[in-house]
Amino acid sequence: MLKKKKLWLFIGVFAGIILSVVTIKTFAYTDSAEFCSSCHIMTNVHDSFSESTHANLACSDCHLPHDTMANKLYNKAKAGLGHVYFNTLGEDKIPDVLHATDNSEEIINDNCIGCHESTLDNVSHDAKESCSSCHEAVPHGNDFKNEDFFQPAKPGELLENKGGTMNNG
Repeated sequence: MLKKKKLWLFIGVFAGIILSVVTIKTFAYTDSAEFCSSCHIMTNVHDSFSESTHANLACSDCHLPHDTMANKLYNKAKAGLGHVYFNTLGEDKIPDVLHATDNSEEIINDNCIGCHESTLDNVSHDAKESCSSCHEAVPHGNDFKNEDFFQPAKPGELLENKGGTMNNG
């Protein structure tokens, strides 16, 4: 009887370890740009992202909240279920141009501020609704990239232009 209990304990611990590793790897993969680009409607979004200055980030770095794991998982599940619906039953309802929902815009804005807080302290910004009010094309748009985009800033240029030379319209 004791050997049987030890065997079941070993099997349980081993299964728990395997399940934990698989869960962690699955969460990491579903945060990645490779996973997000697996849906055909995300091809253009992924292509523009992969050419951006944010290409080394995971999609979840911008698109999911980071305050608590529960909030991240809730928003990930909510978005995932929506994506499954649109890619199966609601395929005819997929818009030509994808726009963030109000909830997503709030999350994205909070994440922009979280990463770029020192920029907000050091560069003058006009009072706008959100970061994307001016930076809508970052990182999912190539329209803002002209030949000057790829050149390093000249000394004093950022302060002189209050954060940049782009048209903030």
